[in-house]
Amino acid sequence: MKRIDVLVIGAGLLGCFTARNLTRYEMDVLVLEKECDVSRGISKANTGIIYTGYDNKPGTLKSKLCIQANEAFDALTRQLGVPFTRPGSLLIGFGPNADQVIRRKYLDGMRAGVRGIELLTGDRAKELEPGITDGITSAMYSRSTGTINPWELCIAAYENARDNGAQFRFDREVRAIRKEDGRFLVETDADQYSAAAVVNAAGLYADQVRELIRKPLVRLYPTAADYMVLDISEKGKINHIIFHEGENGKGLTLVPTVDGNLLAGPVNRAPEDGRLSASGFTVSSAGLAELKSLIRRIAPSVDPERQIRAFGSLRPNLYKVHEESGKIVREETRFKDFSLLEEDGFFSLIGIKTPGLTFSNELGRLAADKAAAFAGRTALRKSYNPCRNPIERTREMPESELAAKIQKDPGRGEIICGCMNVSRSEILQAVARGASDFEGVRRRTGAGMGRCQGSRCRKRIWDYCHERSF
Repeated sequence: MKRIDVLVIGAGLLGCFTARNLTRYEMDVLVLEKECDVSRGISKANTGIIYTGYDNKPGTLKSKLCIQANEAFDALTRQLGVPFTRPGSLLIGFGPNADQVIRRKYLDGMRAGVRGIELLTGDRAKELEPGITDGITSAMYSRSTGTINPWELCIAAYENARDNGAQFRFDREVRAIRKEDGRFLVETDADQYSAAAVVNAAGLYADQVRELIRKPLVRLYPTAADYMVLDISEKGKINHIIFHEGENGKGLTLVPTVDGNLLAGPVNRAPEDGRLSASGFTVSSAGLAELKSLIRRIAPSVDPERQIRAFGSLRPNLYKVHEESGKIVREETRFKDFSLLEEDGFFSLIGIKTPGLTFSNELGRLAADKAAAFAGRTALRKSYNPCRNPIERTREMPESELAAKIQKDPGRGEIICGCMNVSRSEILQAVARGASDFEGVRRRTGAGMGRCQGSRCRKRIWDYCHERSF
């Protein structure tokens, strides 16, 4: 049985950033993940927006972390070598109810100390974003709202944590946890570990992992959502992140991504079969139809038929529960803030949703500091390096530089994914860094993300993943 100072369960954004921050200390860090790679759950499926914080209740930890994280995000992405842009956002409304919501969010943002927000008239919003339909009655501009590919951020945190000494074990599903002689004994379907402290960052399964060692206190009851990504031909039709405040609540969101595509969504729905199901990551035809209808109504300049892919996701809504007549009963009130449950060395991050991507590093640091203190490992590691070198992208290289690279590495000149201009060299680097399947290469290089969605390169990439002879 391997002894570890701090064990992290889950290799999504929070798990990887917790691990990265734990490696600042002189200690042994181990991450267990039931999938074959990082970022295979809700970390990969969201709008990729970096929020400013005006949507959070002033004075809460969520509000504080979001504002702090937004201001630090340029430095973080430079350290990790992850593409990040700040197109800014427009929250637009059509009618008196929406106008009241927008004004309230503006005032909340001002009270919380959010910088760079401004109330606009409908005419001014239309000037900034001509592709939106007429009739905007009010808007709020937020210049610091950003966008990122969430899986790239997760992969970067994973690689940096690993480079700083954190160990990762994939295909390890946690089956049992018990406390014995002051330590946590964690049993997976393959092996066992002993840890002084545990951080439960299991995402959609965080409540189930907690219940391996504690009685039910809170549970996740997710809602599903549908999204679509439009072809790069739609680039420039919408230049800001658009939040549509409908008369009956949140409507359409449009995001000009770092890759030049336009992302639309989410349209929320109930999961098809129960409290938690893989069906949440499938796509609903009704949801996509509603999404296309919203695009035509709110952004008539955009052609929703230029869709190149669609995906589903789950939102981990957190509720208190209690036992009644031998059954677990959900209480009516839903948590508005996230939950960091601290229970004698067992730290659970449960119900972390929007803006969890934004403050994943800050919340990971908070969890790491608490776990390190409990484990008695507070000495800082002098060799800790917060920086990570990304895979160089062929499509971003100037021709003169690319020619010199090809001379040294002929694989740079062999394009495997024509849609995204991804070379054999990049694919081999992705495999060497941990990609074990097409999805892993896709997330690390962008191969298969273009118009054909991998129909022409999937087979070759799959072969590279399984050769591993280089």
